[in-house]
Amino acid sequence: MKKLDQYIVKTFFGPFLFIFSVLFFIFIVNIIWTQMSQLTGKGLSYGEILKLLFYLGMSVVSMVLPLTILLSSIMTFGDFGERYELAAMKAAGISLLRVMMPLMITVGFLAGILFLFSNNIIPDFQRKAKNMLFNIVSSKPAINFTPGVFIDQISGYSVKFDKIYGENGEKLEGVFLHKNASPYDDQQTIIAKKGKFAPAVDRNYLKLILYDGYVYEDKISGKPFEERKKQPNQSVKFDSLVYHFDISELIEKGIEQEKITDDYRFQTYMEVNTTLEKNRKTNVTSVGAMVSPVITQTNNYVQYIDKIKTTEKNIKEPYKIDTLKKDKKLEVLWGAYNKIEALKDSAASNENSIKDTIKQHNKIVMYQQRIISYSFTCLIFFLIGASLGSIIRKGGMGLPVIIAIVIFIIFYVLNLTVENMSWKGKINPYIAAWIPNMVLFPFSVWITYKALTDSQLFDIEKYKALFKPLIEKFSKPKEHQRYQ
Repeated sequence: MKKLDQYIVKTFFGPFLFIFSVLFFIFIVNIIWTQMSQLTGKGLSYGEILKLLFYLGMSVVSMVLPLTILLSSIMTFGDFGERYELAAMKAAGISLLRVMMPLMITVGFLAGILFLFSNNIIPDFQRKAKNMLFNIVSSKPAINFTPGVFIDQISGYSVKFDKIYGENGEKLEGVFLHKNASPYDDQQTIIAKKGKFAPAVDRNYLKLILYDGYVYEDKISGKPFEERKKQPNQSVKFDSLVYHFDISELIEKGIEQEKITDDYRFQTYMEVNTTLEKNRKTNVTSVGAMVSPVITQTNNYVQYIDKIKTTEKNIKEPYKIDTLKKDKKLEVLWGAYNKIEALKDSAASNENSIKDTIKQHNKIVMYQQRIISYSFTCLIFFLIGASLGSIIRKGGMGLPVIIAIVIFIIFYVLNLTVENMSWKGKINPYIAAWIPNMVLFPFSVWITYKALTDSQLFDIEKYKALFKPLIEKFSKPKEHQRYQ
C-alpha cells in the first residue's frame, strides 16, 4: 500500500471509529428505553442487564454501520477539500476516482464483514437474548409489587404489602391477602406481620412464606342461604404459613408477548431458505383448508350439475319463490339470508387469516434479503458520502452531518414504507427489501459523476446568477443615494 493510500485510510478511520461509537450508544439508549419496563422490578443484577442489552444491541450494527460510512466519508472528503489536499492531489495528476479507490476497497471489506456479522453473529445473539428474556419471564414474571398498593395481577387474589425490602425485594412487612370469590363460594383473608418470597419447585407458582398472622375463613360453599347466615367466622393463628400462587397465566402471557417461537431471526441466510420452503408448503395446505369449505357451500348446486349430464332444457328451478305461501316464503328468505351472512363471516375470517399468513411469510423474506441488501447499502452510502464531501469541501460536524442525516432519513423512511406495504401484500417482499437501494443507487452514480466533473452543485453564487435575470425583471431599479 502506498503512503497516500495509507494516509487516506488512516484519515477515514479517525471519524469512523468516533461516529460508530456515538451512533451505537444512541441506538443502545433507544433499546434501553424500550426494554426498561421489562427489566425493572425483576431483581436482575447489573451484569445480567448489561449482558441482555449487549445481546439486543448487536442487531443495531446492521443499521449503524451504513450510517457511519455515510457520515465518515462525507467528513473525510470534506476535510480533504477544506484543507486543499484534494486540490493538491488533482494538481499532481491523481483523479478523484483514484483517491476514492483505497476507501472503496476498505468499505467493500466492511460490507463483507457486515454480511458475515448479520448472517452468523446477529442471529446467534438474538437467540441468546430471547432465551434470557424467556428465562426472565419464566422465573420472574412481570408483577408490579408496589408498597401500600393493592394489586390484582395474580389471578383470583388481591394482594397488598406495607413494606418491601431486601437485596432482591424478597422481604415483606404488613402482608394482606384476599381471595377474590363470589358470595356463594368459600371466603378467605390472610393477614401476616412479615413474609418473604422463596423459589418454588414449579416455575408456574410463586412461593410466599408468611410469619405471625391469621387466616380468616368462611366456609359457605354449597350451603343454603339461611345456614350461611348462621355460619360462624373461623380464624386460625399461625407462626409460619407457606402459600403458593398460580402464576402460569402471567408466564404464558409474557412468553406470548416475547414471541419466543418466532425463530426465523435466529437463522442464517441458507437456513431461512429452508424455513421459507416449509412455510410455503404449510401456507398452501392452510389456505386450501380455508377455501375448501367456502367452495363446497357456495357450489353445491354447481357440483350436482357437474355430476349429471344435463342440457339447458332439463335444468329447472326447484320452485319459484313467488308461488310459495307467505310463511313459507319468509322461511326460505330467512334461511337464504342466514346462509349468506354465514358465508360473509367465513370469508371475512379467512381474509384475516390469509393476511396474517402473507404478513408472516413476507416478514421472513424481508429479513433474509436484508442480510445482503444492507451490505450493498454500505457501498452506495460511501459513493454518496465521498462525492458530496468532495463537492461541499467542508469538514467537521456542520453541513456534512446535516446532509448525511437527511439522506439517511430518506433511506429509513423508504425502508419502513416498503416494509409496511410488503407486510400488507402490496409489494413483492423480494423487491421491497431492495427498493431503498434501487432508489439511492442512481443518485449515488449521478452525484459521483458530478464530483468527477468538478460540478459546482452547492455553489450558492451559481444559483443566484441563474435566477438573477428573473429577479431583476420583477424588481424596481433603486435610485442612487445622492439623487434621493
